[in-house]
Amino acid sequence: MAEKGRTTRLTDPELVTRSAAGDIEAFEQLYERHRRRVYTLCLRMLGNTADAEDLTQEVFIQVFRKLGTFRGASAFTTWLHRLTVNQVLMHLRKRYVRQEEVTEDGDLKNLSDPGAPRSLAVSLIDRITLEQAIAQLPPGYRAVLILHDVEGYEHEKIAEILGCSAGTSKSQLHKARKKLRHLLRARPTSVSCQVAA
Repeated sequence: MAEKGRTTRLTDPELVTRSAAGDIEAFEQLYERHRRRVYTLCLRMLGNTADAEDLTQEVFIQVFRKLGTFRGASAFTTWLHRLTVNQVLMHLRKRYVRQEEVTEDGDLKNLSDPGAPRSLAVSLIDRITLEQAIAQLPPGYRAVLILHDVEGYEHEKIAEILGCSAGTSKSQLHKARKKLRHLLRARPTSVSCQVAA
């Protein structure tokens, strides 16, 4: 038991280094420390507890595989957040391709539930469109937007996470929202969700 306790007080970068070197206990500690955050993000994006649980496991499989690529240029939580969003997007795209087809009239038809309202298909497209637009933002803009508008962090905490000032965080968020509005207006698919001004 004392052996396992040695990883308890380590920082994320220390746990990442040890995990990448094959220390399973360090990886277990990373998992325990961050699984709730990953699950919450998956649940928020998917709206389904079973899918969120499955995706949380998939995210940590990817974390284990890709830990060697984490260079520490950003906080581990930022890297983990980005990886989680990417996994959820891949899941949504696969599900979308499997379940949706376009009829001859150009309407969306849900293959898994023919009686499903069209608004569900539109909602899925809106979500994918929004996530694709967010993915096009410069990394600094994207990180601040996600941390503030998705995760709900205050600018002071974002500044601490990203190693910048609160003023820079506010400025980056303003520019990110402006750029995001521009990207969404330029897309042919209309997005029903509003980006906060």
